[in-house]
Amino acid sequence: MENILHQLEVRRAEARLGGGKKRIDVQHDKGKLTARERLLILLDKDSFEEFDMFVSHNCYDFGMENQKIPGDGVVTGWGTINGRMVYVFSQDFTVLGGSLSESHAKKICKIMDMAVQNGAPVIGLNDSGGARIQEGVASLAGYAEVFKRNTLASGVIPQISVIMGPCAGGAVYSPAMTDFIFMVRNSSYMFVTGPDVVKTVTNEIVSAEELGGAKTHTTRSSVADAAFDNDIVTLKQVRRFFDFLPLNNVSKSPVRPFYDDPNRSEISLDKLIPENPNTPYDMRELIEKVSDEHDFFEIQKDFAKNILAGFIRIEGSTIGVIANQPLVLAGCLDIDSSRKAARFVRFCDAFEIPILTFVDVPGFLPGTGQEFGGVIKHGAKLLFAYAEATVPKVTVITRKAYGGAYDVMSSKHLRGDFNYAWPTAEIAVMGAKGAVEIIHRADLSDSKKIDQHTKVYEDRFANPFVAAEKGFIDEVIMPRNTRRRVSRAFSSLKNKTLRNPKKKHDNIPL
Repeated sequence: MENILHQLEVRRAEARLGGGKKRIDVQHDKGKLTARERLLILLDKDSFEEFDMFVSHNCYDFGMENQKIPGDGVVTGWGTINGRMVYVFSQDFTVLGGSLSESHAKKICKIMDMAVQNGAPVIGLNDSGGARIQEGVASLAGYAEVFKRNTLASGVIPQISVIMGPCAGGAVYSPAMTDFIFMVRNSSYMFVTGPDVVKTVTNEIVSAEELGGAKTHTTRSSVADAAFDNDIVTLKQVRRFFDFLPLNNVSKSPVRPFYDDPNRSEISLDKLIPENPNTPYDMRELIEKVSDEHDFFEIQKDFAKNILAGFIRIEGSTIGVIANQPLVLAGCLDIDSSRKAARFVRFCDAFEIPILTFVDVPGFLPGTGQEFGGVIKHGAKLLFAYAEATVPKVTVITRKAYGGAYDVMSSKHLRGDFNYAWPTAEIAVMGAKGAVEIIHRADLSDSKKIDQHTKVYEDRFANPFVAAEKGFIDEVIMPRNTRRRVSRAFSSLKNKTLRNPKKKHDNIPL
């Protein structure tokens, strides 16, 4: 017995050492934590239960029989974050560059299967050089097994990927199928083909950071949802983010203690909208003033800045927020903002997270670039997502709601539950100037008549009352009362039941 216990401790010590002290030191010199150190920060103290610590690979080619390290380059198991269960895997770059073998993949698949069976999220800490070349097709098969589980778990449990080092080739597709991706600035990157291959094939010279670094993926490609300065900050932000999410698609989001009055009045909001209808303002101010303790976790902050997306809490409960941002492109919808918002709406709907929409949209962005890029189809994604969503939906129109963009932004016609408008709201087919130039084309040469026609149009349509008369707006509310009205609306919708027609799945325009 004593001999077995001694062996156990020796084996555990060997597994915890990963690729050895020398490689751990290299990891630290790069400003990166080890796989196990990362889990210590991510999870509650003493909550981690490890699986398959002693698993090793089964490859005997290319001298691999002499390179067997317990754990095989990935630490897997479960633990808790603020007391709530989560399954985790953390790739160990000190062990053969964190490369994925058949055994490595089986460990990840095991915890993913358990996560689905037990209704708990999965967080993957990715730090891998890709497929283990020595294993050939067995490694590729391992990736495919992981991809399959990502697909089947989608919409069932939240899946979060944290890129904390290299992620290249086939390795990028698993994070791409998860719900959210977070990266570490200057130490993580993602790409299908690396700089050397790009140079060989296309003659383009590009660095790994330019090709697939955090800045690229948070500002240009939209692959990543956020990036942070180092491993520690990233993992602490993931903990914060995790608290907004439900454990699965049949459980409610956690209700946190709150210390903010649901009836709080914000007098400053009465002056948020400028007198000049063409002057921008910061919609983020409204979001923060409506939320508990002004706490807003923004998603894809640096991509498609003309629309805001993220999570807040109202009365301690998680709410997903979508809002046009007048500071950028006047809040117009375009290809990127439509894709960004549509995916976020679908996530919220999949996990029963109510949706709050703030609208100030003059329309879709015009131009050949948008039309050639397929703005019709991409704009339809957002329209589709809102129409399909069965969760509670509350909409507040603050200023402009013009044309088809009015319809798209969670209008009453897309099964919006509560649709409010501020007194400054303008709900119309288009702005007064454009409308008058079409309706009164014959008078275009007479500026005085055009001014008169414009004044008549503004008096009739530059307000929320025409829509309210038709029942498309439930109430015109004072800006200062927005938090109270929104809070009461969501409270009344807690027992909402709405089901879509039975079908295998929809065919959203991808």
